[in-house]
Amino acid sequence: MSAATVAPRRRGRRRVQWAGLWFAAPFMAVFAVAVLAPLGYALYLMLFQERLVGGTVFVGAENLWNAFTDARLLEGLRRVALFLLVQVPIMLGLALLAALALDSGLLRFARVFRVGIFVPYAIPSVVAALMWGFMYGDEFGLVADLEGLLGVPMPDLLAGPWLLPAIGNIVTWEFVGYNMLILYAALRAVPTELYEAADIDGAGEIRKAVAIKLPALRGAIGVALLFSIIGSFQLFNEPNVLRAISPAVSTYYTPNMYAYNLAFNGQQFNYSAAVAVVLALATIAVAYVAQLVTARGQR
Repeated sequence: MSAATVAPRRRGRRRVQWAGLWFAAPFMAVFAVAVLAPLGYALYLMLFQERLVGGTVFVGAENLWNAFTDARLLEGLRRVALFLLVQVPIMLGLALLAALALDSGLLRFARVFRVGIFVPYAIPSVVAALMWGFMYGDEFGLVADLEGLLGVPMPDLLAGPWLLPAIGNIVTWEFVGYNMLILYAALRAVPTELYEAADIDGAGEIRKAVAIKLPALRGAIGVALLFSIIGSFQLFNEPNVLRAISPAVSTYYTPNMYAYNLAFNGQQFNYSAAVAVVLALATIAVAYVAQLVTARGQR
């Protein structure tokens, strides 16, 4: 092959490589501005501390160390970890049942069922928390009405050990439909030939679900699980809204609330950045472990 034919091919490959970079450039620009820049700024902020005497001084990893040993932050992390372990399996289990019911073809009024489950996701989380919060009230709303109707004392869902399950109920109500659509879309991508072969073998709907549908859903379940883990550690809107009607919700009820109140109510921006970094590290660690387990299950 002559040099005259090799040179044009090399130029063609370079054009293809540069075209790929140009296509990826808009995403990389948005990612740098929306993710990398705030993260870098938070890392920069946590290296300093504002003092009454001396102004802003460099303290290195002191803020980060204080955050790792902060009892309030650790309490919030334990709370969201418990929330994750209990609420996420229930939410994904309900979403899985709904997706399987829709895909079975045996459900009457399937479109109404699908829209009805998805509608709560379209409601802003602030509105959902306010709505459920007023229903939970022991002096007003649904719980108070049931107590008056039945004459039986009802638990206070906005205090004590009932508060976290009450928040979990709100989040589950909001996001079951979202996760159902992820799983349902994965089910619709299953080749019809597999169902035809199962019909020839005389398999029923339960057997199809166990042998065909559930294995096909492993990847989609992994994606939904990853999103749910991130969402659990980012829990903020629901408990923050309930603070107005529930004194049991403290300013450090979740790590996100703690970082927010440190920054905007306590003016401790440097330490708030350290709390945010610890929360990000915890989220990355748990999400990475979940991704490893999911990938191993798929293999």
